[in-house]
Amino acid sequence: MDESSLWYVAYGSNLFHERFACYLSGGRPAGGARRYTGCRDPRPPRAELSVTVPGGIYFALTSQVWGGGMAFYDPALPGRAAARAYLLTRRQFCDVMSQEMRRDVGTDHDLSEAVAHGRQRVGPGRYETIVRVGERGGHPMLTFTAPQPASAAELNAPSAPYLTMLGHGLHEAHGWAPARAAGYLAARPGARGAWTPRRIAALLDPPRRPADRAAGLPSSHERR
Repeated sequence: MDESSLWYVAYGSNLFHERFACYLSGGRPAGGARRYTGCRDPRPPRAELSVTVPGGIYFALTSQVWGGGMAFYDPALPGRAAARAYLLTRRQFCDVMSQEMRRDVGTDHDLSEAVAHGRQRVGPGRYETIVRVGERGGHPMLTFTAPQPASAAELNAPSAPYLTMLGHGLHEAHGWAPARAAGYLAARPGARGAWTPRRIAALLDPPRRPADRAAGLPSSHERR
């Protein structure tokens, strides 16, 4: 297996390309409270794929960037999680990983345990557990998550800005309409019971223009 390049598999806000670009070249994403330093190598990914992986996501703890619960991946949950894979150099992957762990970039992490055995705990923190979810083109596909499963997590409902970012990422990566993305997100542990598909869809669907309201035309969500 060729580890000179690695697939970073994003299932949360990094589904949205513009937001992920902040991890590569630095900057602050729209709606976020944190500015990212970027990678030592700020070039864009060599390739991108829209994928699904076994398991699911859940929302837990509290994000310092978005407020509300953060998305985590649990391979033991039923179903499949919608994701987006970015083919990065090993150095880029390590710098993205460091930023997720709120560490300084520049460390070339040892990923051998994750690649060989499917799971590696780098630290006790929120995104300090690496999970291999497959391989593509001879390159390992890795993602980051919390060490505990959804069943042991401190579930917490996500914020509206965070759900908006995820919904836009699902549309961009998979072509999902607001209704489909909203149904998917509302059913995740942590969001379930706190958010309805209708409320999330309203975040994702552009409001009617003044001229449309004056003419009595519905929004695109209402027309579907």
